[in-house]
This record gives sequence, structure tokens and C-alpha cells, in this order.
Amino acid sequence: MAQVKIYGHRAHINQHRSQLSDIIHSCLMDALSIPSDKRFQRFFPLEADDFIYPPGRSEQYTIIEISMFEGRSVTAKKTLFRLLFERLHDQLTISPQDVEITVTETPRHNWGIRGLPGDELQLNYKVETD
Repeated sequence: MAQVKIYGHRAHINQHRSQLSDIIHSCLMDALSIPSDKRFQRFFPLEADDFIYPPGRSEQYTIIEISMFEGRSVTAKKTLFRLLFERLHDQLTISPQDVEITVTETPRHNWGIRGLPGDELQLNYKVETD
């Protein structure tokens, strides 16, 4: 399980929403074995006045926040970061300087999904990694 929030300038986010969605989900599938049908994303296109960031970033500056079940290895999360930086650069020419990613992990029992606590769900994929 992974819920993703994507923040960026309105014009950039709106122009590239579909590609961003596909790239982010492909990275989650490859790095964390998220199933292809488990895409949970929310886009937050912001006006310039509502999106303040430090110098050295461009109009393509994008923040990706990922909330997921705990249990993935450090290696898997670092792989996810590398894939996101690489694919966003290769496919959308977004500089790694313009991408920030955070991962927040929560125990499954702290999620409520489909009428059940997350630790009572029968998943069709593995969360824990070595």
C-alpha cells in the first residue's frame, strides 16, 4: 500500500499529470513491488504565490510525498529514490535538483482500508522486503 501526493506549479503539474502519474507508479512497482492496479495518487497543483521554495529550483520543482505501510528495506527505498530521479529526468527532463521525495511509513494497524484495520487485510502482494 502506498498513497502518493504530488505538489508542483499548476502549469507544470497540469501539463505533465499523466506522465508524472505513470512514472511514479512504474517506480513504485519496480522498487517496492506495488501491484499495477494499486495506484493511489493525489495531485496538488499550486499557484506561484502558494508554492514557496528555496533558490536554485525551477518552475519544474516537484515534491513527492509517499505514505506507505512500514516494512520495506532501506535498499528498496533508496532504489525507489534513484528510479524516481532517473525516470523523471530521462522522461520529463526534470532535474534531480527540482525533485524532493519523502517517505512516511506507518504500521499497518494504523491504516483503515475497505472497512478493516490494515493489519487484518489480506494483501495480494508482499510488503516486507529483505
